[in-house]
Amino acid sequence: MKHLTTASGRQAEDRALAYLQSQGLVLITRNFRSRRGEIDLVMRDAATLVFVEVRKRRSQRFGGAAASISATKQARLWRCAEFFLQRYPAAPACRFDAVCIGGTNLTWLRHIFSA
Repeated sequence: MKHLTTASGRQAEDRALAYLQSQGLVLITRNFRSRRGEIDLVMRDAATLVFVEVRKRRSQRFGGAAASISATKQARLWRCAEFFLQRYPAAPACRFDAVCIGGTNLTWLRHIFSA
């Protein structure tokens, strides 16, 4: 399967961001990077900090977008989130969500994993 282009990935993130904002979430930062990994979107949902992974797949073959969030990817997200949280004197409530895009369908999955 061909990898998504940077432009296609950016479009998927734009679509996910617009959707989440329409649901009341507020953007904190986009594409947070550290040596531990990258988080596509960091948002606030009321008092909860939400780390969002955006996944786009052209087809459902091999399980689709949600199935592509492997245990390795989850560990990388967790380590990057820990690094992000170091800026807070006391860590706020947090969760990990995913926005999965397959064709024209968009699915928002809340609490995709916990540590």
